[in-house]
Amino acid sequence: MRVFFVGDELVAGYGDARGLGWVGRTMARSPHDPPIMALPLAWPGQTTDKLVERWESDVLPRLDKDADNRLVVGLGSHDLGLTSTARSRLHLANLLDNAHRQDLPTFVVGPGPRLDVPQRDQEALTRAFAEVCERRSVPYVDCYTPLKNHEQWLTDMAMSPDGYSPRQAGYGLITWLILHRGWHSWLGIDAPVSVSD
Repeated sequence: MRVFFVGDELVAGYGDARGLGWVGRTMARSPHDPPIMALPLAWPGQTTDKLVERWESDVLPRLDKDADNRLVVGLGSHDLGLTSTARSRLHLANLLDNAHRQDLPTFVVGPGPRLDVPQRDQEALTRAFAEVCERRSVPYVDCYTPLKNHEQWLTDMAMSPDGYSPRQAGYGLITWLILHRGWHSWLGIDAPVSVSD
């Protein structure tokens, strides 16, 4: 299995002193039978319009015709203040439709809360992304709603050097949400048994 991760610097785990981010943590908690090759393809500062332009040229040459290829879209919130929610919605819809045409099962991780942007704007963006995924029966992990008042997340973001990227605790929280919002069933594998998530 090849799992491609596209998105902005959060896909790269920027700000995590351990260098794992949510991608590394999620893969560490994923069974590797069958073997899974994780391919993170991050582009710092990526907006949804640029993501739509670039993802195919990044992913398609790396597909393995003999493997189970899958796509994970890590959405950031760089669109806020740069484009309308309607445009962001359209860009994500185009990406998911193109992925479907390429027979790539897709899993979408939404942006986490920020302290420097009005909540109503973040809520509107999250809702738009969720609706696009729901209409296409694509799994969507809402990272905004459960974390907007979470003490650990807010502490991480208050210490963030750029006000955008979390630290270890924040990436751990995103990972927890992913693992508990259908990750293993989307992969078609059994979740590992654990007493502490």
